[in-house]
Amino acid sequence: MKKTKSLRLLCGIALLPACLGVTCALLDAFTAVNRADSAISSTSAALLGGCAVWMLVWFFLPRPARSYVLAHELTHALYALLCGADVSRIRVSASGGSVSLSKSNVWITLSPYFFPFYTFVIVLFYLGLSVFVKPVPCKPLWFFLVGFTWGFHLCFTINSLLIHQPDIQVYGRIFSYVFIYFLNLSVIALWMIATTPVKTVTLAASFLTNTRSIYALIAEGSTTLLLNIFEVLR
Repeated sequence: MKKTKSLRLLCGIALLPACLGVTCALLDAFTAVNRADSAISSTSAALLGGCAVWMLVWFFLPRPARSYVLAHELTHALYALLCGADVSRIRVSASGGSVSLSKSNVWITLSPYFFPFYTFVIVLFYLGLSVFVKPVPCKPLWFFLVGFTWGFHLCFTINSLLIHQPDIQVYGRIFSYVFIYFLNLSVIALWMIATTPVKTVTLAASFLTNTRSIYALIAEGSTTLLLNIFEVLR
């Protein structure tokens, strides 16, 4: 058990440069979009508008805690089914919830913290409607709903991570936070690709270049530090 915890801690630390890499890649993409076109697209405006409206709800209206708990437990159940586990007895209340599963893994345990359940439902409805109706009417409204539900996910995720979470304790704070951070930013990257001129290849290349540079910088710094220590001790 101790070896497993230590291994997860080391994996979390080793993946920190990848988190910095995806952060730098997104910043590069935002900069490129702003330089290419100062006018924001209607879909991006709707997406940001939905997030903004949710922030008003978050700060000035009662928070729908039960809705978040429901999404949290359903996400556990969804990923459990995808991983071949049996699901039974989902319990939901405003103060918490639970779901009985036949097995668990890192994807099942941490899925509610990186998978925006209600956003997924909105996108699923949109794609289903697009099969029968072309073009789908009120496209900005759909993106507004995506932004609103995505804001819901991010706010509740950050809020829940600030308190004790048994899910996080299973895999340790360092590994869990790194894993969650990386996947949430990956979702943001996908939305950038869907709503801006940014290309998948460009964003991926930026991520790899930045991550490689960060690892190289750390390796160089570590080597220099070890050589200095060796010189002092010799």
